[in-house]
Amino acid sequence: MTHGSDPDPRALLDFYLAAGVDEAIAECPRDRFDAADATPAGARAATPPLPRQPPPDAPARAPARTFAPGAMLPPAARSAHEIAAGCDTVAALVEAIRAFDDCPLKETATNTVIYDGNPEARVLFVGEAPGAEEDRRGLPFVGPAGRLLDRMLAAISLDRDQVCISNMLFWRPPGNRSPTADEIATCLPFAQRLIELVNPEVLVLVGGISAKAILGRSEGITRLRGVWRRYSSPGLAAPIDAIAIYHPAYLLRQPLHKRAAWRDLLAIRQRLDADR
Repeated sequence: MTHGSDPDPRALLDFYLAAGVDEAIAECPRDRFDAADATPAGARAATPPLPRQPPPDAPARAPARTFAPGAMLPPAARSAHEIAAGCDTVAALVEAIRAFDDCPLKETATNTVIYDGNPEARVLFVGEAPGAEEDRRGLPFVGPAGRLLDRMLAAISLDRDQVCISNMLFWRPPGNRSPTADEIATCLPFAQRLIELVNPEVLVLVGGISAKAILGRSEGITRLRGVWRRYSSPGLAAPIDAIAIYHPAYLLRQPLHKRAAWRDLLAIRQRLDADR
């Protein structure tokens, strides 16, 4: 570029890129060489941006709801709590969940997915919700994420005969959408009762939904994972060790987090070895 002449657009763009300017952040382009366009920064900050409007043909979206521990329970959740409390064995709980009709997810699901593995195992994994393959086969963690979970178990000398695997929800949300607060609250009493009846030495919460619901926390999985906590409930004789880990489905999308997942697996193996 030479002074006193209009800059070549390509050369100007190359200059901006070399200076690290590679993204436009304003709604409209502005000529920074035009003095009349120079507005004081304070005046610009005082003008609120216009809200982004959805396209005219966009469907209306309901406000997002999240699970809030301690919130008022819906009637279905109170019913689930009473039913779960009356189950004294894992087999009785399985039958109660299969007969439970107050969760709307059951109307769209193909199968009720409760658990796989050994209900007397030392380790209980509680995931989030069944996916498409789990819904078809009626077993948890049998799709791509389940195959990765199997490899994760094998890496610390475990298999499905040595662990019990379940989910926070027992029916697949349509389209694998995130479950609503009411759906989580309705399934939570059954998940809590399963933990009490299995009474594992180690409880592994797989993914953010199960970790937040079971632990009654609001943080995301990035902050919850990798920290040992003591989980207790009225039906447990003593608190049990609990740890949250990344969901295998998340690791398939974000493989860079497998290093952190490996550390969590080693921590689980060490805790099991220490309790022998």
